[in-house]
Amino acid sequence: MPFFVTKFPFAAVAVGALLLTGCATTDMQMGSQSAKTTATGSAAGGATAGASSQLERCESPLGTVSLVENVNAGWYTILTGEYRLPPTANLLRLLVQQSNCFIVVERGAAGMNAMTRERALQQSGEMRGGSNFGRGQMVASDYGLSPEIVFSNSDAGGIGGALGGLVGGGRGRAIAAIGGSMQTKEASALLTLIDNRSGVQVAASEGSASKTDFGAFGGLAGRSGAGGLGGYTNTAQGKVIAAAFMDAFNQMVRSLRNYKAQTVRGQGLGGGGRLGVDGGAAPSQTYVPPEPAPARRRR
Repeated sequence: MPFFVTKFPFAAVAVGALLLTGCATTDMQMGSQSAKTTATGSAAGGATAGASSQLERCESPLGTVSLVENVNAGWYTILTGEYRLPPTANLLRLLVQQSNCFIVVERGAAGMNAMTRERALQQSGEMRGGSNFGRGQMVASDYGLSPEIVFSNSDAGGIGGALGGLVGGGRGRAIAAIGGSMQTKEASALLTLIDNRSGVQVAASEGSASKTDFGAFGGLAGRSGAGGLGGYTNTAQGKVIAAAFMDAFNQMVRSLRNYKAQTVRGQGLGGGGRLGVDGGAAPSQTYVPPEPAPARRRR
């Protein structure tokens, strides 16, 4: 290091300045770009502000949708335990409303408990008159949107090490140090859309995202450089997951634009299918029974 300081004084000053930046503080920045994910901005009804330009949009909603998250799945445990991230439903709510493809209705445990509590207060007589929390006001959920995550978080440092071994010498060590400070984070997300009335799967899509981080080159100065510059900020796994879900949602919207209902030729859905078995009942034409007519009051 003395040789480095003597021969390259300006470089030494620059390195020192970089080291000191870790101790500096800056003013709070609201709306900081470095803190954002691909799911940005806000939504209020059919209006949006600051939404990502990469998000697919619809001219008018296709129906109402609720988020169905399997909290007992292994990926959910990893999401909330290992990565300490909130439920994916919070992220998808924003994306779905900003897209204007569906109207989101509440079916989460916390939200349903809150609505039930308000109705209980109304029934107990504690609310003011005219609060209008009576029956028959909740909106049905036409569809259920279920998210799932497939994690793949790999470290690409071995690439630089292999290249360094091929080159050899000081240059080889430099390449190995650079490669060792690389980290690639990847995520793959799945979305399924279910028709709540029939239970039929309407759409399914997959999305993915990746991001490679390059660490600082403190390793080049040797281990005696006051800890080097290896302390870099990794790309949060949550940002990669958000991008993967946006990709999956975009893929789904593109398919829904060309949606065509599946049919079983010669029969209705669930009428027995076309793959009959020996001795089985013949397929039948299924139908939705008509709603019974409301009873008339006697005068």
